[in-house]
Amino acid sequence: MWSDTPDCPVADKSRPIRNTTDPAAVELDLRRFTLTATTDQQHFAWLARCFGRTNYLPLSPGDLAALSNAGEFVDKYPGTHLFREGEQAQHAYVVETGQVELYRTISGRRRVVARAGEGTVLGDIAMFRGEPYISSARALGQVRAFRFDRDRLLPVLLQHPVITLRWLVAGLSQLEATQRRVLRLMGRTVKEQVAELLLDEVDRKGEVHLSQSAIATLLGASRQTVNEALAELKSAGLAETGYRVIRILDHDRLAGLTH
Repeated sequence: MWSDTPDCPVADKSRPIRNTTDPAAVELDLRRFTLTATTDQQHFAWLARCFGRTNYLPLSPGDLAALSNAGEFVDKYPGTHLFREGEQAQHAYVVETGQVELYRTISGRRRVVARAGEGTVLGDIAMFRGEPYISSARALGQVRAFRFDRDRLLPVLLQHPVITLRWLVAGLSQLEATQRRVLRLMGRTVKEQVAELLLDEVDRKGEVHLSQSAIATLLGASRQTVNEALAELKSAGLAETGYRVIRILDHDRLAGLTH
């Protein structure tokens, strides 16, 4: 996953973002900039921080300007799509706020394959390869994302190697996080895998908004075994289930199952 934001026009012109390679100076300028910038500028400050760590090859003002000109922010209402499976990939998205559901249609039925939150990059592999999207991305609630346009982004990456390298680092970090999750789930019972997934997906209200069939698809398990695992968690007083929602009742004890 990628992290958080800046822009290139600075609100406080008496203290602009310096053209320097000193990571500490760049980070200080980005923080000062975020406090003094307009709302739109703060959005771009978030976008810049998405590209790897801010102390790793800091972006120059020219990099920030090029990045902000490679796309635009879009707002999606609940149930609307960022892109659909089979469409030619012309855009990549970075989620700023909200949750996105990734799904594939198999034999006429929708199968959830992943959920994406703040800082996640979506659709970039298909966009770079010039191929159709392999899944659909649907907003679960109100979603704000930055939409990169392929024809505008590719020249930026060719002319700004720091952006290219940071994009690569961020993509590899996202891949590594996925691999680590797979490794954590290997050799575990379905109940332990369900517990791990619930802890990964729980929101601030202590709820997981996934159907039991979606959990089964995400874990590569049968729906029956997932239902049995959830029934055990419910009997133990660790969680309770409702329609497309699971409420965590005892976070610490649930986490104990994953160690």
